[in-house]
Amino acid sequence: MAEPQQEQAAALNIEKVYIKDMSYEAPNTPQVFMEQRVPEVAVQLNIAHTALDEKAGLYEVVLSVTTTAKFQDKNVFLVEVQQAGLFRAIGIPAKDLPMVLEIGCPNILLPFAREAINDLVGKGGFPQLLINPVNFDALFQQKQAASQTNH
Repeated sequence: MAEPQQEQAAALNIEKVYIKDMSYEAPNTPQVFMEQRVPEVAVQLNIAHTALDEKAGLYEVVLSVTTTAKFQDKNVFLVEVQQAGLFRAIGIPAKDLPMVLEIGCPNILLPFAREAINDLVGKGGFPQLLINPVNFDALFQQKQAASQTNH
């Protein structure tokens, strides 16, 4: 008599978190340290994911964060961090997998990217820079809406 197959519970496991790439530039130092104005800071995000072993549910997710600070036309600093992670997604339905990879995984990676950026900016001689929380759910919904408008 065959044993009934048990349904595997859905799970997302963190296998590894690492920095894939990072760069820091402060081309106008030390002159920018003499400025009394507060620079304008902009943050750009990008999320990429790759299936490394779909059968085993292993995926690499890369959260790219680019932070720039400027005084009008003068660059204060530019920091780029690609914070990556290996994730094992088990028992997650195919229709839900993009949400897990583009919402759940970046939520895990953001604090690591935030720390790396803050560390680089601080070592560059600038005040602490804390990146605000990000609503990855809203970004995912915007991406879905944009892709449906293009089809």
